[in-house]
Amino acid sequence: MTLQAIKYENGTLEVLDQLLLPKESKYIPILGVEDGWKVINKMQVRGAPAIAIVGCLSLAVEISKEEFEKKKALRREVEGKLNYLISARPTAVNMKQAADHLISYINSLDNDESISAQEMQARFVAAIEAMLEKDISDNRSIGEFGAKAILNNVTDGEQVRILTHCNTGSLATAYFGTALGVVRCLHSASRLENCYFTETRPYNQGARLTAYELVHDKIPSTLVCDSTVAYLMKTAQINAVVVGADRVAANGDTANKIGTYQIAVVAKHHEVPFYVAAPLTSIDFSVNTGDNIVIEERPQVEMTHINNIRIASPGVTCWNPAFDVTPARLITGIITEKGVFRPSELSTLQSQLQDHKNSLPQL
Repeated sequence: MTLQAIKYENGTLEVLDQLLLPKESKYIPILGVEDGWKVINKMQVRGAPAIAIVGCLSLAVEISKEEFEKKKALRREVEGKLNYLISARPTAVNMKQAADHLISYINSLDNDESISAQEMQARFVAAIEAMLEKDISDNRSIGEFGAKAILNNVTDGEQVRILTHCNTGSLATAYFGTALGVVRCLHSASRLENCYFTETRPYNQGARLTAYELVHDKIPSTLVCDSTVAYLMKTAQINAVVVGADRVAANGDTANKIGTYQIAVVAKHHEVPFYVAAPLTSIDFSVNTGDNIVIEERPQVEMTHINNIRIASPGVTCWNPAFDVTPARLITGIITEKGVFRPSELSTLQSQLQDHKNSLPQL
């Protein structure tokens, strides 16, 4: 078993094929942008942070092999291929945020007459490579802030029961995870009694991937059916729900894996705190509310078949949105690497997000 979803060293990139887990651990070589686009689109790599990292690293791999005599040729290639990578999966904002930043950065390098094409190329690749370590550091901060927020709501020494949805751990990020990073921090502090997690139909990211991670780390956990959540909250005294995010609107509305919205509704009914764990790069201040978030719809075969075996009657009509949007009013707090914020407080993060973008090339 391995939790290393992304292998990158000396310009060589491989990603763990998550469609084969937990049965088989197999790495796919990524030779360039086309390979990166395909593994993202086919969900062989998934999770908003991991999508951005793999997409950008696939570009770094490709341009590292090329020679550029003119800076403008490099800039044009970077811009075109980053915009192509954004199209692989439209809902998660991290890839777009990274692309916007990197395009701005390549333009600033292009405009600096003191920098040669070769130096421009090297600096650009280094900025992408820095994303790996930054993501791990951010994830650990998210985990610590989230664990502290949850423990502040219980008595000293009390162990907690957490519910999470989909997969938000090492397999969805560079390492450690967002929502699952919070679970890991609670476990490390000996304050986690149990982590309940949903199967997450139709792709079963919970049953296949979250189970894989929790078993690997020997974290006490229980898999439940998606339809069990309401009864679980009624009977198991859940202390908090922690989920990830693919895109957070400026008002706090949050797009995440399909099924998140209904969990938030049930949590509100049972007065269970509902947290979203996500890096600043998942917050999209250009989108005012969740109504403006584009929701990806996946092929119906993902619902009608499991392991290429049909489980639904031939001819049935399917609707398969990959995400839903949880209204901000149902969210207790959004856990970021800068702390935990109520949805109404997100505006205070806008300047920090800009500082975050400006700092990336120097990491």
